[in-house]
Amino acid sequence: MALSLPLQFTTCNWNDVPETEHPGETGIAYWKTQQYDGVRVRMVRYTPGYLADHWCKRGHILLVLTGVLQTEVDGHEPTTLHVGEMYVVADDASSHRSRTDAGATLFIVD
Repeated sequence: MALSLPLQFTTCNWNDVPETEHPGETGIAYWKTQQYDGVRVRMVRYTPGYLADHWCKRGHILLVLTGVLQTEVDGHEPTTLHVGEMYVVADDASSHRSRTDAGATLFIVD
């Protein structure tokens, strides 16, 4: 993912961004989304017991802000991330999906 934004400088107050609801296989993901010239930036909150309803192939930079996240990568053991930990995955690099037992809040750029 190459970030070449034409914006010189911008700010975002996440408190002012409305949430959208995205049901998982179990639980719910609440997204606050901003779009900047083809780059999507999200604050995502997973409820306890969340399991994504799909395997994703999109590239992400993901940072855990609260909670604990398990990321399943197709064909591999799950990876557990705690507060302050992140992962980076390229577009079409692997199929992956998220789950959390107790809930989590993430900052995601894709």
